[in-house]
Amino acid sequence: MHRPRKEMIAETRAKLIAAARHAFGTIGYADASMDDFTASAGLTRGALYHHFGDKKGLLQAVIAEIDAEMAVRVNEVAAKAPTRWQHFVDECTTYIEMALEPEIQRIMFRDGPAVLGDPAQWPNANACIASMSDHLTRLQEEGVVVPGLDPETAARLINGASSQAAQRIANSTDPEATSKKAITAFKQLLEGLLNKA
Repeated sequence: MHRPRKEMIAETRAKLIAAARHAFGTIGYADASMDDFTASAGLTRGALYHHFGDKKGLLQAVIAEIDAEMAVRVNEVAAKAPTRWQHFVDECTTYIEMALEPEIQRIMFRDGPAVLGDPAQWPNANACIASMSDHLTRLQEEGVVVPGLDPETAARLINGASSQAAQRIANSTDPEATSKKAITAFKQLLEGLLNKA
């Protein structure tokens, strides 16, 4: 039976992303050979160029996939929080703690920024900032967060701090200890937003 072209394209893309993700996650972007991972996916280098343009385009696709998975996990943890404020804190800290996981550490927080530049400029960053701004706006309306704070500016600063914390953990010689210090400092920063009046 002949399968629809759309289905075959999706399968080819998925195979390439899976093979690249494995290679980038185990040996790193720089050492991953396009010929090796296209062969492991049973495809040609031409398929890679056709679907992603180049190795960098494939890295972007891998990052988009991991980022979507991280967002689901962050939301699952945060959804259990008893208050909106705790939800916000859990969302941010869970993201930072994921920098302890080897695949995420290497692809998202080491190779990604090295190859693609500042994570704040990545396509997914705006959705994250919009979500944080929305949380902060609601927390302000509820009187939890100090009045007069610009939610978008605060969201951008928090996003930058969480990204820096995650990168610091990923590049540390002792990620566990660095994570504990980063989470403690990050939570103290967030507490500065609370309306103590």
